[in-house]
Amino acid sequence: MNTINAESEVRKRYAAGATAAEAKLCCPVDYNAEYLKVIPQEVIDRDYGCGDPSKYLREGETVLDLGSGTGKICFIAAQIVGPKGKVIGVDMTDEMLEVARKNAPIVAERIGYSNVDFRKGRIQDLALSIELLDAELKRRPISDAASFLAADELAQELRVKNPLIDSDSIDVVVSNCVLNLVEPNSKRQLFEEIFRVLRKGGRAVISDIVSDEEVPEHLQNDPELWSGCISGALTEEGFLQAFTDAGFYGIQVLRRDEQPWQTVEGIEFRSVTIEAFKGKQGPCFERNQAVIYKGPFKEVLDDDGHRMERGGRYAVCDKTYNLYRKAPYNSFFEFVEPLQDIPLAEAKPFDCSRTARRHPKETKGQDYKATTEASQCCDGGSCC
Repeated sequence: MNTINAESEVRKRYAAGATAAEAKLCCPVDYNAEYLKVIPQEVIDRDYGCGDPSKYLREGETVLDLGSGTGKICFIAAQIVGPKGKVIGVDMTDEMLEVARKNAPIVAERIGYSNVDFRKGRIQDLALSIELLDAELKRRPISDAASFLAADELAQELRVKNPLIDSDSIDVVVSNCVLNLVEPNSKRQLFEEIFRVLRKGGRAVISDIVSDEEVPEHLQNDPELWSGCISGALTEEGFLQAFTDAGFYGIQVLRRDEQPWQTVEGIEFRSVTIEAFKGKQGPCFERNQAVIYKGPFKEVLDDDGHRMERGGRYAVCDKTYNLYRKAPYNSFFEFVEPLQDIPLAEAKPFDCSRTARRHPKETKGQDYKATTEASQCCDGGSCC
């Protein structure tokens, strides 16, 4: 599938799906019934997905939904993040956006506040507002090669000066069975765009269809299978690797359907939900901190190549130390602070390319000679 054919088939099929429900475009998903009560039936019937990334959201967050369709996930998210949060939906299909925008005031009235904004764009190019570009091209239509080249320059100017989604502006990017619809040559850009718009410490929670084997070319060239969320699927390993390649850390499978949604020529296609974090970028500094991996495995290897055995005390940089103190790592480690704090401004560079044990005297100090009396049992109860 080339870019034009892939997008054309997807747009055509989802435009039809906005006017009449199509069962083949979605897997059965159990959404929280309480959140569905305020959402018009038209939205529920004509919105398609394979998971529920909204269940992993928190109050007050700014959420971006890629391929928001008629807005079901956005309207659920609006209730979870509350009036202090914000939800942005991005979709490229006019018919889907029309349904979503028509029903947004209805949902806002029912929940008592308005915090959802629907925007037209391509999810692999979150800097370009299609509606702004449309408006400019109506003023300066393409009539020859020179105006075609000028339109390309205009699009780039809009990306810089009036981006659809600003860099480092989103707490959580969600998506529900849409990433597979992006043609292969744009998938790397898609994951890089997700990374770009997230704030440091932000995360992606993505539900999508993956395959257990590579999808052969003849299936990828089938328009119905492509637009039906099948032949554009990455493999399970490839999906996780795409997040790694874009710079994410803490990548984990939150949910994997045991049974495939569909099997085609022996290849199983099933829904998974992945969580991945942004924020490991930056310099490494030595502050004499240590971490102890608690198990249950004999050893682990993290995303940066640090191999740690269970029970060992390991030297880590300040950045890694603070990452491990957050989800999804914090329950697997004990954290050892130095007896004498080293201010970050005085810390020396730390070589994160190697893994080394941390001797206790590095955190306590070489001259530490204290002797203490036992005052009570460790658990606060009787020692006998």
